[in-house]
Amino acid sequence: MRPSHIAAILEREFVAAASGEHTPVMLWGPPGVGKSRIIADLAQRHGVPLIDIRLSQMEPTDLRGIPFRAGDRVEWSVPAILPDRSRHGERGILFLDEITSAPPTVTAAAYQLILDRRLGEYRVPDGWAIFAAGNRQGDRGVTYVMPAPLANRFTHYEVEPHLDDWVAWAHAHRIDPRIIGFLRFRPDLLFDFDAARNPIAFPSPRSWEYAHRALAKFGADGALLLDALQACVGPSAGIELKAFIDTMERMPDIDAILEGRGGQVPKEVDLQYGVAAALVRRAMQAGRGPEARRVLGNILKYAQAFPQRELGVMLVTDMHRTLGQPLIDLPEFSDWANSITDLVLYERRVAGP
Repeated sequence: MRPSHIAAILEREFVAAASGEHTPVMLWGPPGVGKSRIIADLAQRHGVPLIDIRLSQMEPTDLRGIPFRAGDRVEWSVPAILPDRSRHGERGILFLDEITSAPPTVTAAAYQLILDRRLGEYRVPDGWAIFAAGNRQGDRGVTYVMPAPLANRFTHYEVEPHLDDWVAWAHAHRIDPRIIGFLRFRPDLLFDFDAARNPIAFPSPRSWEYAHRALAKFGADGALLLDALQACVGPSAGIELKAFIDTMERMPDIDAILEGRGGQVPKEVDLQYGVAAALVRRAMQAGRGPEARRVLGNILKYAQAFPQRELGVMLVTDMHRTLGQPLIDLPEFSDWANSITDLVLYERRVAGP
C-alpha cells in the first residue's frame, strides 16, 4: 500500500483512540521504505509525544517491570518508558519498532499490552494509539516469525515505496530539488533492494534523505561528493546522481522563468526533470499574494512549453500536491488545463471506460 494511504489510515486510528475505537496497527516493509517516518510525521503533525520502543533491544522485564515486595504481596514496578498521563500527556503514540526482530520472550510480554492496553496493573492511557513496525521474513534482517497470537492482535499493512508520495514528502521537508529531479528522471531508483545480493548501501527513501545531507556537506568538493553519495545510495546510483548533478549546472535561469522571460525548455530530458523539480520548490517558496500569483502564473505558462507534455503535467501535478486549491484558482491554470485536453482524452480512450 502506498505511504499516503497508510498515513491516512494511521491518522484515523490515532483520532479513534480517544473514543475507544482504536485498533493496534502493524506496518510491514523492507528496510528504508519509510515505516518509522510515517509514524514520526503523524506525531509531529498532531504535536503529541512519540514513545519509540525498540523491542529488539529489550528484555521481558523492560516491559513487564521488576517485582518488589509490598507488605504481604508482590507488586510490579511500572517501567518509565511506558506512556504515563501525568508525565507524557493525554494523547500520544506508543510505537513498538523492530517488533519482528525481538526474541519471542519479549514479544510474549507485549501480548497483553497490545490487545488489552495493559500490563498487570498498568494501563495505557486513553487517547494513546499503539503502532508497530518490522521487516518481512525475506528482507535479510534479523527477524522472527510473528506468533499467531501476536499477529491476531494487529491489523496489518505492507508499506510499498511510491514515487509521487515520496516527492510530495521531499518537497515538504526541503529535500534538495536536484535529488527530486533525478528520481523523477530515474523512478526505478527510488527503491532498489535485492535481498539476494545483500547490498550494504542501496537506494531507498531513507538513503535518499542521507544523499540530501551529503549534498549539503560535500557539495562544494566533487571528489568527496561522489564518495559520499555512493556511501549513501550505493556505487551505481551514486555515480548516476553525481552525473545528473553535474548536468544541472547547465540548467536555464530559473529566476527568468519565474519572471516570465525564460520561455526556452532545455532539449536534454534530464535537464527538463531538473527544471521541473526546481520550479516546484520555487513555487512553494513564493508564498501568497499578488507576487506569488504572478510567479505561479509564469510557471503554468512555462509548463505548456515542454515538448513532452507529460512532463508539464508532472510539473503542475507536483505543484498542486504542495499548493492545493490556490493553484487551481489562477486563470493560467485554466489555460494550461485547456492545452492538455486532447492528451487527457487520449489517455482515457486508451484506458477504456
